[in-house]
Amino acid sequence: EVQLVESGGGLVQAGGSLRLSCAASGFTFDDYAIGWFRQAPGKEREGVSCISSSDGSTYYADSVKGRFTISSDNAKNTVYLQMNSLKPEDTAVYYCAAGYYCSQSTNEYDYWGQGTQVTVSS
Repeated sequence: EVQLVESGGGLVQAGGSLRLSCAASGFTFDDYAIGWFRQAPGKEREGVSCISSSDGSTYYADSVKGRFTISSDNAKNTVYLQMNSLKPEDTAVYYCAAGYYCSQSTNEYDYWGQGTQVTVSS
């Protein structure tokens, strides 16, 4: 059974940090890219960051460049999203997803986690 399980969300003040984790199982982790998406109330799901498990290539949305860092521990089949200098506009449910390559399109991802809430207070 394919599973992606996010953890690490919570409530933090503006300027603070959180580290999200995405633990994957049930598929060949090295064959997939893992992306992080977020969805705020009333808004579409948007791509935040992505990492290719095969070569470690990383991608970031302009809105998070310089503040978020994605990394992968292939031995643990886990991808992390370190989020620093958080802003109230980062508030959303954060999802991780697995696809064959990094893409901003949600349609390119085959598997999704259940999401974890991140709330940044001002």
